[in-house]
Amino acid sequence: MASSESAVPEPYDVVVVDDEDLIGEYIAKIVEELGTTRVHVFHRPQDVGERWYHQVPDLLITDFQMPGMNGVELITEFRAAHPNVEVPIIVVTADAQRDTRNSALDAGASEFLRKPVDRDEVRIRVRNMLALREGQRSAERRADDLRMEVASATASIIEREEETILSLARAMEYRDWETGGHIIRMATYSRLIAAQLELPPDLDPQKIFKAAPLHDVGKIGVPDHILLKPSSLTEEEYKAMQRHAEIGHEILQDCSGEILKLGSLIALTHHERLDGSGYPRGLKGEEIPLVGRIVAIADVFDALTSSRPYKEAWAFDAAFANLQQEAGVLYDEACVNAFLGIEDQVRKVAETVTH
Repeated sequence: MASSESAVPEPYDVVVVDDEDLIGEYIAKIVEELGTTRVHVFHRPQDVGERWYHQVPDLLITDFQMPGMNGVELITEFRAAHPNVEVPIIVVTADAQRDTRNSALDAGASEFLRKPVDRDEVRIRVRNMLALREGQRSAERRADDLRMEVASATASIIEREEETILSLARAMEYRDWETGGHIIRMATYSRLIAAQLELPPDLDPQKIFKAAPLHDVGKIGVPDHILLKPSSLTEEEYKAMQRHAEIGHEILQDCSGEILKLGSLIALTHHERLDGSGYPRGLKGEEIPLVGRIVAIADVFDALTSSRPYKEAWAFDAAFANLQQEAGVLYDEACVNAFLGIEDQVRKVAETVTH
């Protein structure tokens, strides 16, 4: 049974341009008799551009010899207005000279009609050109469908990747003193910092926001007696704790998702420090990826201003002052300045996300 919602074929828009009124109207009448067409007649080629240089017709039929602008000039301008669409063009001419035809073909003509105009010839050539255009329209529809399918598949992949990130982040909540509030706050701080900076083309604040929660995923590999110890760590225990940066990197580095790969880089580098005193690799200055320098500030600030079983929370002013003091020494100065410049937003996030 045919669907009652079957799409009705879209009529073909045919533009006819001829300075001789009778010829233009005659050609238009023949084209209209073919059905499924909307014919738009112009007697001045200059008037075509008012609409049809912005909207794509399905067929252009133009006279060759016209005052003010001839057919070749019209075709040239028309093709320039639609560089990505091969709209068929029929040139009507009484001039049978090879040079005339070649100049029209060179400008982008597809077919010719000889004057005096013959009804059957018009019908045949127009029908052939519209069949050609229908093939183009079908290809355009297939391309649109393919773009929609790709967009849908991409959105599905991104959704699954984000679910994976949230699952990993939640897994850490069960093993660490740190709460989901810490993860949200530091990810938000990271995004706010990034929004103030000039980022490379492959990076944007939202990507950083999505990847930042993975910064400490490597703590999954740290023994409980170290991870959950409510007092200061011994030197040996501290070294074991530091391993979480490389463990996180190793967990994520072979993932194909863009955000997961970025999370791998953040996990590895967010404890590095500008002067080389950080870990796990002792990177210095710009050896540390920008995303690692951004997340480092967000993570340290939230750690300082959050209470833990083994420490009291710092006051905001003291934490801001600490970052300012260490700018250019431990932390990237541009990132610190960006963070200090959004102090009001930072305070609002901290007040809003408390758990």
